[in-house]
Amino acid sequence: MRRPLRQALAIIVLFAASSASFAQTPRTVLLQDLTWTEVRDQVQAGKTTIIIPIGGTEQSGPDVAVGKHNARAAWLSQKIAEGLGNALVAPVVAYVPEGSYVPPTSHMRFPGTITVPDAAFEQMLESAANSFAVHGFKNIVFLGDHGGYQNDLKRVVAQLNKAWSGSHTRAFVPPEYYDALSDGYAQILRQRGFRDNEIGTHAGLADTSLQLAVAPQMVRLERLQSGPTLGPADGVYDGDPRRSTAQLGRLGIDAIVSRTIDALKKDTAVR
Repeated sequence: MRRPLRQALAIIVLFAASSASFAQTPRTVLLQDLTWTEVRDQVQAGKTTIIIPIGGTEQSGPDVAVGKHNARAAWLSQKIAEGLGNALVAPVVAYVPEGSYVPPTSHMRFPGTITVPDAAFEQMLESAANSFAVHGFKNIVFLGDHGGYQNDLKRVVAQLNKAWSGSHTRAFVPPEYYDALSDGYAQILRQRGFRDNEIGTHAGLADTSLQLAVAPQMVRLERLQSGPTLGPADGVYDGDPRRSTAQLGRLGIDAIVSRTIDALKKDTAVR
């Protein structure tokens, strides 16, 4: 075979292979990376669970970026959806109640925090859930990474399930997710010898270790380990993050993912 002919055939084969790869549906559980026809086809094929990750934009001390909850909720939701096998993940909700702004209260006392009223937050979640229900999703799952709005999520789920009574669509806010994220992870750390005044409730060792496991670029590690003890005035509540590590964080991540998957399989299996 002449060389020009071989080169031409090679180009044709390469072009055909490239075209086929572009034509394939991406191997992703992220709704935002799919076209509307790909979403339709996946729902029809049985992916009828949608996870709505809810984060928040708030201060987490001087050593962790304000998008902590958004990155963590996105990462965890993706792993949970992959483990379920029948789920997609909606875009992260980054605007949540974080306190008042006249006068500034709670995390709103620190620059970079964004807040919205509870009523607007709940209405937005209801609208998102109804959007997914219209398009064939049967299990609408809210995974909230922040403790401040857990009661809002419970109200939204109750209202949706009341409105959907008699249909095949249900809303869920599995308590296992936030329980594993907070008290469950704290217990894991206690078993390894860490004290509550080090573990903390916000921006302490637990919070920071989880972030190092998920998005280490969001933690100012060198400054954290060499810096002074931080306190509430710095945005660190009841904790000391200086001994935080990604290895400790992975213990919590594994527990959150596995416990949430198990809970959702049980919750949706009876439907």
